[in-house]
Amino acid sequence: MATLKGRAEFSRFMQQLPDEMRKVLRGAGRAGATVVADEAKARSISAEVSESVKVKVRTGDGQVIAKIQTVGPGAYLAPWLEYGTSEHFISVDDSQRQGRSIGRINLLSKEHGHSLVIGGNFVGTTVLHPGARPHPFLRPALDTKQVEALAAAQAYINARVTPAGIVGTAEPEDPE
Repeated sequence: MATLKGRAEFSRFMQQLPDEMRKVLRGAGRAGATVVADEAKARSISAEVSESVKVKVRTGDGQVIAKIQTVGPGAYLAPWLEYGTSEHFISVDDSQRQGRSIGRINLLSKEHGHSLVIGGNFVGTTVLHPGARPHPFLRPALDTKQVEALAAAQAYINARVTPAGIVGTAEPEDPE
């Protein structure tokens, strides 16, 4: 009669496999997204926006989702940089004047480094901003690095899933 050894160890291994694979897939998503994020940072014409580009990875509903997003102080600039802006007026809101004239606001603002003074000249109560040209950095990063990102994700999986099992740390630490 045949005997079976290691049944408990095999059962434990099989129960842990989904969690370990989820970690590997999260790491693969991070590896691929990091390639695209690095390219986006290099393409951005704003240091503030470049510093705000981050990779976030999450799992849920049987999926691993890797996102490249802008987070923090430079995040508000990213859509303007990516898509540009239309022509628009800039003015000092009446609720912010605190009873001061535009000239007084400009004088006070000039002392603090920002104002409705352009080139040292008072420009009035409003300014017509001509808009800003777009400088796409996110979409071109994905377009140019898509194949490299997939290769990085595949290399991550190949390095950790072997015939001997899942090896090494399953996922790099989140930098934040």
